[in-house]
Amino acid sequence: MPKRLARIMSPKVSERSQADEVARRLGALPLRHLDWTLLSLTFFLVAFGMLVQYSATRSDIPGNPAYYVIRQGLACFLGVVLLILFIALDYRRLKVATSFIYGFFLLFLLLVFFAEATMGSQRWIQLGPFNFQPSEFCKLVLVLVLANYLSESRADPHTLRWFIVPVLWSLPYMLLVFLQPDLGTTLVMAAVLLGMLFLAGCRMRHWLGFLGAGTLAFVLGFVFKLFKPYQIERFTAFLRQDVGVQEAGYQLMQSKIAIGSGQLVGKGLFHGTQTHLKFIPAHHTDFVFAVVGEELGLVGALLLIGAFALLVWRFLRIANNARDLYGALIVLGVTTMFAFQVAVNIGMTIGIMPITGIPLPFISYGGSSLMVNLAAVGLAQGIHMRRFSQV
Repeated sequence: MPKRLARIMSPKVSERSQADEVARRLGALPLRHLDWTLLSLTFFLVAFGMLVQYSATRSDIPGNPAYYVIRQGLACFLGVVLLILFIALDYRRLKVATSFIYGFFLLFLLLVFFAEATMGSQRWIQLGPFNFQPSEFCKLVLVLVLANYLSESRADPHTLRWFIVPVLWSLPYMLLVFLQPDLGTTLVMAAVLLGMLFLAGCRMRHWLGFLGAGTLAFVLGFVFKLFKPYQIERFTAFLRQDVGVQEAGYQLMQSKIAIGSGQLVGKGLFHGTQTHLKFIPAHHTDFVFAVVGEELGLVGALLLIGAFALLVWRFLRIANNARDLYGALIVLGVTTMFAFQVAVNIGMTIGIMPITGIPLPFISYGGSSLMVNLAAVGLAQGIHMRRFSQV
């Protein structure tokens, strides 16, 4: 509006214009565009997980039935802090810090090998009362690194160079995590890499070639005994479910019994016999879905699966509406991470996938996993909120 015209306007009209301008600016604030459905689903899954954790573990620590829930609650608080920070932070600022973040967590993956081994693995760093698992955070860091490269690269997506560079970024993380050993997280990283390359439009022969090479390396790992004995046993249990294999076979058998015994509506919370008589090993971590199936039945299991399906749908919607390729790729990487973990965890508890130790997002016990999941949701929220932002 010309200044001269503004001077001769009546005060009433001028005040109304000022009010309209204030309203316009308030309407442009990113906070106005929060995806409340995504937030509601996230906190529903967190609350659902806490409830299942309490039911599964209340008799594990005599005299302290809320031990695991309290620890998970502390991790949830830290995770919510991360969620808020990622909502408040403009995700585009992460581009300049991506290399630093990558190197920072690479250092943590190296420090893990100097930490004390727990249950035959070196995955955690003791930080006071908490066990910090760097590999969980590295999944999200890898998403950021790949999104940064794939959105900024000027090379032709159909060239081999464009394909190889993301693989080279991913291999150090994948190798160090595999050596911990943590096959499950390694597979999640591989899924994130393959998923983001596919969605970014790589040449299919390159994608299939890498998938074939990875499958061959996996088979050779078994042939030359590069995997730990318990990892081989888990895969054997998946292939020979009708044979009484020790340990892993027992876990799978008890998991299927628990889920089947839940029938339609389950035995009720706190009344799962397979769970509370401790027939299901790792009932609060890897096999937590068996607790859901036994105590809440098919109805509870479908409710949980439906919530995860809605979560993935919201992520895909956010990716589709993102203002730039960088934001879309971040959300697609997060979507791949969640979808793969949910599919593999539920699949291994019912015997249609190998037992790999991949946690069920928001439901399995694990502070680092919960914090990363909440941070990923915050990142997606921040991208959704800024889809109209131009600066």
